[in-house]
Amino acid sequence: MIETLLQYDEQLFLFLNNLGNTSWDGFWKIVTEKWSSIPLYAFLLYLVFKQFGLRSTLIIMVCAALMVTASDQLASLFKYILFKRPRPCRVEAIQEHMRFVADGCGRYGYFSAHAASTMAAAVFLGLLLKPYYKYLPFILLFWAAVVAYSRIYLGVHYPLDIITGMFFGAWIGYGIFRLNKWAQIKFQ
Repeated sequence: MIETLLQYDEQLFLFLNNLGNTSWDGFWKIVTEKWSSIPLYAFLLYLVFKQFGLRSTLIIMVCAALMVTASDQLASLFKYILFKRPRPCRVEAIQEHMRFVADGCGRYGYFSAHAASTMAAAVFLGLLLKPYYKYLPFILLFWAAVVAYSRIYLGVHYPLDIITGMFFGAWIGYGIFRLNKWAQIKFQ
């Protein structure tokens, strides 16, 4: 059963990865780069400050730091201790059939920390700002999906790595949203 699932995952990876072409490679490298999201995060921080003020914004920033740390550490636990599934760019049997676009290739990939942290941020900030900006959660979820797909495009993650990362990221983002609500009440 697990072997069949992994074979389907590999086939889907090859299909999605091979949809790319060299004219789009630069775009997807920028999308996947964590630093390229700084303007979006700065804009979201501005929206948070505008709606909640300085004191609440500081609490939200602490919650966001906890969220990113939790998603990153959980991904590392899965990758390096629990599963140790090699990234597709490390599997010789599929290297000749895939497009490897990334600048580097880590060792293990299950699950994607990029997908987890981006989805966590999308859920947390989307829920936080939804009362003020009705469509923002959908825009942030779309952004998270685009960043997640970039990992497949570049050849460093399987779809199952992405789906699992997005699943855990969504739960972490929701949990931190609840924690923030509690902290806002507690420290007001």
